[in-house]
Amino acid sequence: ETDLVIEVGGQTIKAHKAVLAEKSDYFKARQSRNILKVKGVTYKTLSTLVDYIYTSQMNVSKDNVVDVITGAKVIQVPCAVQAAVDSMATQLTAANCYEILSIAKKQRLNELKETAYAFMSDNFLQIFKDPAVYGRLTGSERDLILRKRMDGRKTLMVAEINDVFDRVGSRPPSRCGSRPQSPLSVGSLEESHMIYSFNEAEDDWRPLTSLPEDISTKGCGICTMYNYLFVAGGIKGYGDKGKVSDRVFCYNPVTNHWAEVKPLNQARAQLKLVSMDGHLYAIGGECLFTVEKYDPRTDRWTNVAPLPKGAFAVAHEATTCSGELYVSGGSLFYRLLKYDARRDEWQECPYNNSRKKSSDMVAFKSFLYRFDVDREEGITVVKYNTIVKMWQDCASQKPGNHSPFRCAVVGNRIYCVNKSKTLKFVVEDEDAYFHQEPLVAPLETKGVLFPFVLTLPETSDKAQQSGT
Repeated sequence: ETDLVIEVGGQTIKAHKAVLAEKSDYFKARQSRNILKVKGVTYKTLSTLVDYIYTSQMNVSKDNVVDVITGAKVIQVPCAVQAAVDSMATQLTAANCYEILSIAKKQRLNELKETAYAFMSDNFLQIFKDPAVYGRLTGSERDLILRKRMDGRKTLMVAEINDVFDRVGSRPPSRCGSRPQSPLSVGSLEESHMIYSFNEAEDDWRPLTSLPEDISTKGCGICTMYNYLFVAGGIKGYGDKGKVSDRVFCYNPVTNHWAEVKPLNQARAQLKLVSMDGHLYAIGGECLFTVEKYDPRTDRWTNVAPLPKGAFAVAHEATTCSGELYVSGGSLFYRLLKYDARRDEWQECPYNNSRKKSSDMVAFKSFLYRFDVDREEGITVVKYNTIVKMWQDCASQKPGNHSPFRCAVVGNRIYCVNKSKTLKFVVEDEDAYFHQEPLVAPLETKGVLFPFVLTLPETSDKAQQSGT
């Protein structure tokens, strides 16, 4: 039997005092009454709130969310405010998020406003290319949603990909002349490829997600931008049936979702993919000297100045440093080229005389660090000062069983990753050195490991800590 009649807006709602008092201080303070008149809310709103108190189910939409949150504050049900915001969070879409943000700002509903900003941050690329949303945000709002997206602990990741030739740094043969695959190895390479994240506290690697089957993991280009992972180009299939791909995919670690973006203008394998100033650059590739740039705002690739004549289409490394794009490589001697985006032209930089095979080149502060691997001499690190335009020797690692590796920068550490181990190269103000103990390698990985850095949401951190 109900023991309370609530009069609101000329209508009545029957309820139980004890049930309402448990969730609402407003009703708790009025438990002595059998009939209670409630002002400041409508019958419809109060019905929604009473239903929530009984069922913990919040029936809210953009049409009534303001009334429900306001009413929840009137009858002092703080958990209903949060439930309404949480319910709206599940209903937010790219189409309605700006409207809901506008409602929240107008009604000064800070919780709802923050939820709308969080949705825009979580789905940044989708919002970024929608002028109806991004075009109407203020400059400070744009900064806020991007900052939210980039905030957090930067995490070292690796993607399993298939390499197309034996030696990194030597000029590879054409696809037709690449080493033959046994039927068994072809089968294993077609299996799903994983992305692993490194937990430094536990010194181990955890699986994060798998690459979609549509991605051509052989000879693809990989980079990150706006805390998304992009994978472009590559070769689908093996031997004579291998077909160069123009497809481009991106992974959102915040939503754990893969999507496809506009394909390249030109199919490319063994390309380099780098990001600079909010654009992607797809550089060269097998038998290609062309370069194209992707603008995520327009979802379009446009051709820019090609690599200079006599440059290197395949055997190269690429990175960005202080807002400039550098490409290095060559089979007979090393060249270093710099791309000037403002002038859309390539410039020659001083080259280093090393003839060793280069594993990778990365940037830290205003320096480029190039890691050269030689079985007899070990690893030699040389660095290029992009300001004074000079090369100098930096560090070395004694000879040993050093396989080629690829590098990624986290803080002041450069991680050099391959299937057998992960080396940590520390850069300090006056010194740079290899950490004595190598870190573990991901277990049971196939092919080649391509390291990169993303910021994972807290939920991923918690899941990793619990081992799920």
